[in-house]
Amino acid sequence: MERIQSKKQKASRVKTMLLTSMVLPGAIWFFFLRYLPMGGIILAFKNYKVYTKKPTFWNNLIHSKWVGFKNFKFLFATTDSWTYIRNTLAYNILWIFLGLVIAVAFAIMLNELTTKFIAKTYQTLMFFPYFLSWVVASYFVLAFLDPTRGLLDHYLVEHGMNAIDWYNEPKYWPLILTICNLWKNIGYSTILYLAAITGIDTSQYEAAAIDGATKWQQIRYVTLPNLRPMICILLIMNVGKIFNSDFGLFYTVPLNSGSLFSVTQVIDTYIYRTMTATNNIGMSTAGGLLQNAVGFVFIMAANYVVKKIDEDSSLF
Repeated sequence: MERIQSKKQKASRVKTMLLTSMVLPGAIWFFFLRYLPMGGIILAFKNYKVYTKKPTFWNNLIHSKWVGFKNFKFLFATTDSWTYIRNTLAYNILWIFLGLVIAVAFAIMLNELTTKFIAKTYQTLMFFPYFLSWVVASYFVLAFLDPTRGLLDHYLVEHGMNAIDWYNEPKYWPLILTICNLWKNIGYSTILYLAAITGIDTSQYEAAAIDGATKWQQIRYVTLPNLRPMICILLIMNVGKIFNSDFGLFYTVPLNSGSLFSVTQVIDTYIYRTMTATNNIGMSTAGGLLQNAVGFVFIMAANYVVKKIDEDSSLF
């Protein structure tokens, strides 16, 4: 009996070691690239200076002056504070709503396609932009909006209308940026929702069809209720990034045009421009820390609300 127990314990240890070896690369990656850099948070509370006598990071960090919350003031001390905070929140709220509705709609439509080749083709075409950098995407946008050779201006002139200097007209850019964001990211969300739909038990649809439910009723009473946990989880995660913005989109697509700052300046671009102008690493660290702190609060609040409504759909 003892020999059998010893063999079981040995087999259990071997299994544990194998599973640990599988987790170890990911754990190491998280430690060095996610947890270890958290020590740099201290830069948010220091006036970081480079000392020429011994310009090592640790020497600079130790001897830099402690300034407390002074580095956080630059985010709210300028007349542009309301503009970039408003832009960040407004774009994120709009894109969270549109991304949810459009992605779920596309996922349902793709699931209804009966020809697998066509469905796979659409999935690939929708997912492909997600892998492109915003630098490449900005050239696509430029091909349409270039004031001298752009396709849109060429079309307007050909039809007797005046060409538009797109990169100096702020009123068009909320729509342009929204289209760019959805074009690049909607495919990723669609694939996630489509995977959730394909995991729904087909017997539920069969039972609904036997009861006389139409296709729309099946979507309403079978598909959407089963998608609710996925929708809630993605919603919570997106709400956590509501104080962040896609730097590549807002910086490269408008070609860093100063005349568009009223609609393209967001927190991330403001932090970057402030850091490059002042060379103050402490300010940029403070900005990033504040964004993450606000994101954490929003995640906890969103999860709390979802948990009160439907506990099974909450993130934790």
